[in-house]
Amino acid sequence: MSRIGIKPISVPGNVTITVDKGTVVVKGPKGELSNKISSSLSVKQEDGTLTIERPDNDRHNRSQHGLARTLIDNMVQGVTNGHSKALEIHGIGYRAQLEGKAIVLNVGFSHPIKITPPDSVNFEIKAEDKSRITTIVVSGIDKAAVGQVAADVRKTRKPDPYKGKGVRYQGEVVKLRPGKRAGK
Repeated sequence: MSRIGIKPISVPGNVTITVDKGTVVVKGPKGELSNKISSSLSVKQEDGTLTIERPDNDRHNRSQHGLARTLIDNMVQGVTNGHSKALEIHGIGYRAQLEGKAIVLNVGFSHPIKITPPDSVNFEIKAEDKSRITTIVVSGIDKAAVGQVAADVRKTRKPDPYKGKGVRYQGEVVKLRPGKRAGK
């Protein structure tokens, strides 16, 4: 059995889940999400918990069992609490600014980079003057969209392995390489 797939999902009282022909719709206080799951899986809701069952141990059904449970759990967490990822900008002169809903990054190029997120994702900027580190918080209800936007922001200027300058996830450790002189 799938260790993840057999775990029940606890559903808060303010969240409603509707299953119709392989489509799961989750409505909560922060919004509404929908996702398709395999039509061979059955979803049962009772007493504030949701369980997902598969008909047999076929390879396809086994692979979809844990995936469907994780996707539905992420949707429930998203409509109740939301998801967020924090990024840090390291480097002198590197900065970020909000321009409407979009974010404008100045990260050492000759031009600013503007990133416009999808409707379900928001940006927040926290600047700390003492340490010269700017923190960008990407938040929203869809975990996949939040992760993709955060990856797109990081991709604009990955951390430099020699000086450590660039955009990195909060808590990410960048191991600095020695330069040419250190080898002698």
